[in-house]
Order: sequence, then structure tokens, then C-alpha cells
Amino acid sequence: MTYRTTRVALVAFVAITAGSRALAQHPAMPPGMTHEEHLAQMKKDAEMKARGAEAMGFDQDTTTHHFRLTKNGGAIEVGANASGDTAGRDAIRAHLKEIAGEFANGNFEKPFMTHAEVPPGVETMKRLAGKIRYTFTRTNRGGVVRIETGDAAALRAVHEFLRYQITEHGTGDPLL
Repeated sequence: MTYRTTRVALVAFVAITAGSRALAQHPAMPPGMTHEEHLAQMKKDAEMKARGAEAMGFDQDTTTHHFRLTKNGGAIEVGANASGDTAGRDAIRAHLKEIAGEFANGNFEKPFMTHAEVPPGVETMKRLAGKIRYTFTRTNRGGVVRIETGDAAALRAVHEFLRYQITEHGTGDPLL
């Protein structure tokens, strides 16, 4: 193989590899969505990730969020994707500990900053703050905020808030 042949083969390999990675990073267009709607959704998602990184203090692409609904409330779970990402883990823990305290005081500024709108359920959660308990616990890769209530109206609001988070963050967590 000559130098020129090797160089052409290498350039072709790099082009194919880069192209396939670029395609892999571009999410498939959902059925029933126009190309313009898909582009708008991708733009909205990118903007939310950027605002989320600012509000939360950690990279949204190197972490995984889960929002769980339970019979008496739910949970917000965040973990670093890589087990050795101690900086990410520590940033997650600091954020979730802060969120538990802020939510308990009726402060939902961080979700507003992330989503650029007030998430559903927030106004009721603020009004019924004394009937909802927020508890932060560390996990191996981050942490969890457990949200508990015995009040029916507060429970509906918590579930509404968590369903919104599941949908907006695209976590795939159950909505039931």
C-alpha cells in the first residue's frame, strides 16, 4: 500500500466515522412530527440542557435524571454516569441538598430557571409547603430527594410536577 493509498483510506475512515457519530447524536424524528417541529424540539431541548447546567451546576450529558412517582409522593434522583466522576457526584449532591431545602421553603426558582416556565403543580406545592416533606439522601453516584405527603391535593400537585419533569427531561420513567 502506498502512502497516498493509506492517506486516502485514512481520510475516508475518519469521514465515515465522524459522519456516523454525528448521525448517532441526532435523535430520530418522532412519528407524526414534521421536520420543522423536530428541529424546534431539538432546539428547545438544547436550550433546556444549557439552562439546566447553569441552574444545577453540573453537565446534563454526563448525568442521568429519574423522576419517580410513589403512592405518597415521589423522588428526584440524579447520578453521575461514570463511577469515577467524583466532581459530578459532588455537584449533584450539593444541588439536590439545596433543592430539598429550597422546595421545603416554597422556593422553586431552579425548576423555573431550567425550564423557562413554572412547571405544573408548583403553585399548589408552594401553597401546601407545610404538608410536603423533602428529604435528601446521598447515593453512590449522586443523590435522591424524596418527596412525601399525606395530603391529597399536595399529592396531585407533586405527581403533576414529576410527570412534567419526566416528559421534559425525556427520562422514560413511568407516568403512573
